[in-house]
Amino acid sequence: MRSAVALLMLAVTGPALAAQPMDGAWTVDLSAKPDAPYIKPMRLELKADGTVAGSFYESKIEAGRWKNDRGRTCVSFRTTDGVGPYHTGACLVGDTVQGQTWAEQRNFLFNWNAVRTK
Repeated sequence: MRSAVALLMLAVTGPALAAQPMDGAWTVDLSAKPDAPYIKPMRLELKADGTVAGSFYESKIEAGRWKNDRGRTCVSFRTTDGVGPYHTGACLVGDTVQGQTWAEQRNFLFNWNAVRTK
């Protein structure tokens, strides 16, 4: 639950301040099995107008949006591998990002986690 001070700061400063914790470089764990690590980079830039720029899985983010609502900050965006689109949604949970990516052309849905890149 948010404190009254945090809610007041959000009301005064708008969405840009609330999004700052999600900005920056992340290391995404796409591993399907514990003994087979599969790590890829993600860089997020949440802009004051509600758009998201950056990259995911070494692809440029297209048509990205973000919103701070219901006590959390979430992003949604599209990337492509040149064959078809990948639709991704993710939310900041504590100090990690929890996400899901749907690759329509490859017929798979993948859940993943990310930590801040050190």
